[in-house]
Amino acid sequence: MKHQPFDAAQDLADAPRTGGGQKPKDAATLILTRGGAQPGSPPEVLMGRRAPGHVFMASKWVFPGGRIDRADFTAASTGELSSDVARRLEAEIPARRARALALTAVRETFEETGLILGRPAPPASVAGPWREYRQAGALPDLSVLSYVARAITPPGRTRRFDARFFMAPVEALRDPDRIEGSGELDEIAWLPLDQAQALDLPAITRFVLGEVAERLSHPDRPLPFVRMVRGRHVVEHQD
Repeated sequence: MKHQPFDAAQDLADAPRTGGGQKPKDAATLILTRGGAQPGSPPEVLMGRRAPGHVFMASKWVFPGGRIDRADFTAASTGELSSDVARRLEAEIPARRARALALTAVRETFEETGLILGRPAPPASVAGPWREYRQAGALPDLSVLSYVARAITPPGRTRRFDARFFMAPVEALRDPDRIEGSGELDEIAWLPLDQAQALDLPAITRFVLGEVAERLSHPDRPLPFVRMVRGRHVVEHQD
């Protein structure tokens, strides 16, 4: 699959300017992959279609993800971020926030799909958004995550996010066949990369799909950072 450049015109169409001075909120996304190791077995990604009633990106196909929560800063885990992932994140933000964002990606994926990225652990009773995950008898394993992209929603949009995109293989899931959507995504499916590109996608999702395809073959490639500078979209690459 050919990696297409970022489509700035589509990005503006995805989320037209509404005015206002919203600051971007920290968010994280998890791209789950499977297959691709054998000839004739193209790599697939897990995606979901946002429900039509959403204010932001309604009916678009996206990866699971969402905003950081206060509980993500103190949530327990087993296995920490790899040195490479930690280095790249901590070049942008403090280590505590970097870890919290990785946990955000795991938690949001569980909330939206029911999939548990983690290792078995005794069930624990905790308050807040991690309650059901911990009651399921697991602890997040951050060591399996790769950091693949960063993007900031342009100014003037209804919602603005400073989103970090993480990636993990299906083997990191405790029960990959048990998908139980929460309703935020009204359809969830494993899709070959080429098929996914043909869906109704936000511009940033389409761009990151191309990045995933490249990164599966070249995992050490520089990290793209998509944002708007002086009214123009730019894509910077960081080692």
